[in-house]
Amino acid sequence: MKQKIINYFNDVVKEMKKVTWPTKDELKESTLIVIITCILVAIFTYIVDMSTAKIFEELF
Repeated sequence: MKQKIINYFNDVVKEMKKVTWPTKDELKESTLIVIITCILVAIFTYIVDMSTAKIFEELF
């Protein structure tokens, strides 16, 4: 059992060395895209929520 755990962590280290990490500029760009997307989804959700509330207000 102990050897299996050691082999697992050795494999993890080997795989992590193969990973291509993003550059600082790529990371900034990706972060900006995620933030903008979150803001747009929040605005869309707000608009749909307010519209639905107004419709139900008028109906009832």
